[in-house]
Amino acid sequence: MISQNPFIPQPVELTEVIDETPTIRTLLVKPAEPLVFKAGQFVQLTLPGVGEAPFTPSSSPLEPEKLAITILKTGTVTNQLHASQPGATLGIRGPFGKGYPLDKITGKEVLVIGGGVGLAPLRALILALLADLKSIKRMSIKYGARCTEELLYRNQYEAWAKHEKVNFDCTIDNPQKGWSGKTGVVTTILKGLDVDKSNCCVFICGPSIMLKFATLTLTEEGFTPEQIYLSMNRRMSCGMGLCGRCNIGPYYLCKDGPDINYALIKDYPDPF
Repeated sequence: MISQNPFIPQPVELTEVIDETPTIRTLLVKPAEPLVFKAGQFVQLTLPGVGEAPFTPSSSPLEPEKLAITILKTGTVTNQLHASQPGATLGIRGPFGKGYPLDKITGKEVLVIGGGVGLAPLRALILALLADLKSIKRMSIKYGARCTEELLYRNQYEAWAKHEKVNFDCTIDNPQKGWSGKTGVVTTILKGLDVDKSNCCVFICGPSIMLKFATLTLTEEGFTPEQIYLSMNRRMSCGMGLCGRCNIGPYYLCKDGPDINYALIKDYPDPF
């Protein structure tokens, strides 16, 4: 029986390590019992003796017996997680947060916008919607990375786009030898969108600067703050609303998010 104490990490076995890009790896872990989560919820992944950090599972919530956690190498904990090998025992706390508001998107168009490793938390949402495309009108995925080497899940784009209700579009920041696709930061592919703006929900995940300018671009294009949800789990620490690190005004991203409606936070200082 898994302990219900949210402070105690539950052991999980690292079963596989996937090199996604030169700086990003996906760790596949197997919990002792299925870890049921909603797309958009996050977990605290623990490396014993080193520390823990928050990550949103990048795997399908329909497969709770295994989790994929995609990690950008950025510091002490993530560096050590990148060095972990199959067979290692890690720890997980959670899941925490509310997850994506899937109950609000029935019959609507869904616009998914990712930047860099920000596509990882969105993949759980994409996979959940691919499994139930009849519930939505259409899904448009817009993704940007610095260069071709940093394009995440590149071997899956074709499979996503083959669905009649799905459109996938990506860009890299600057022209590059061998790349015939679009160039420019991700906001450049958010203008003149072929979506029904009056009947659309938007989900964005990426670096803070990307969240800011993607949101500004969307509002300039006619989207309302109420239509936009921002994924902001990078600001969290304890995961339970105790440390105060993730609050924006009266909202705690770990409890009220991490995917929070822009209308709720837009008038507070430094919402991004």
